[in-house]
Amino acid sequence: MIASLVYRLLRQVLQMLTQLARDGGAKDVELLVLRHQVAVLRRQVHRPDLEPADRAVLAMLSRLLPRPYWSAFFVTPATLLRWHRELVARRWTYPHARTGRPPVDRRVRELVLRLAAENPSWGHRRIQGELVGLGFRVTPSSLRPSTRCSPPMAST
Repeated sequence: MIASLVYRLLRQVLQMLTQLARDGGAKDVELLVLRHQVAVLRRQVHRPDLEPADRAVLAMLSRLLPRPYWSAFFVTPATLLRWHRELVARRWTYPHARTGRPPVDRRVRELVLRLAAENPSWGHRRIQGELVGLGFRVTPSSLRPSTRCSPPMAST
């Protein structure tokens, strides 16, 4: 993604440099053509599908353009500000640690289900005690939802 962003930024800078080299009349005509194309596309597409690199370029360009001219963007000024805040936040935040109880290992879960199926009269505390005896460290409350099974059927 970073390479894509750098490529697009470089491309935008080169396009801006070529715009500076053109004479004023050609720029005005090109602006009119581009504005008409944008108007046509706005009638056809209600919500554009932007990639993260597109959002970054628009957020960066919005910092260069004075706020009264933000009507040139096809998104609202609040959206541009939100994108810019997200870019800054992504740069200065770190991944958050998962909160809560860690998940039970898949093998332990399969063993718990097997013990519950083979011993329907055992409760979650008994199964937890058996697992402790086998060397697994699991709390009884983490077993409770996974060991619910139907009561033993009465034999006729």
